Amino acid sequence: MLTHVVTYAPEEPVHDAGIEDINKEAFGPGRFTRAAYRIREGGPHDRALSFVALNGEHVVASVRLTPIMIGATPALLLGPLAVRPAWKNKGIGRALLRTGMEAARMAGHKLVILVGDEPYYAPFGFRPIPGHQIEMPAPVDPARFLACELVPRSLQNVEGKVRHAAVKDDA
Repeated sequence: MLTHVVTYAPEEPVHDAGIEDINKEAFGPGRFTRAAYRIREGGPHDRALSFVALNGEHVVASVRLTPIMIGATPALLLGPLAVRPAWKNKGIGRALLRTGMEAARMAGHKLVILVGDEPYYAPFGFRPIPGHQIEMPAPVDPARFLACELVPRSLQNVEGKVRHAAVKDDA
């Protein structure tokens, strides 16, 4: 019997299948064509900055942060952030987001970007990225292309193509 008790934990390899199920459920097969997914194909996410919400041993939500480069600037790509439908609107996604962002801040990261809904992410400091200085590997809605400066003015003068940190710059 599942109760509505949720615990939060760092992501471990044992959670991978559950996370994949959640992402499949939340985003469907179209997730593989999205710009953020193309970046994630370049290498692994950072497990030290990625977290799960658990009900017993069942993964009910997850958030991942992936190391990226924007031109010559290191940053993080947030996502996917996904919550199983039966667990939505309980603050679980927001709790995971706060946990991941604080872990990134404590690890010394300065900038996090994502493609998502501004009304959801704005309370966490995310704002639309001004101008066209940052280029994703596929088109994204400019209103949904957001950044959070963990250190003030860390977005200033950042420009270039976004790629996984493990991928060499082709410029």
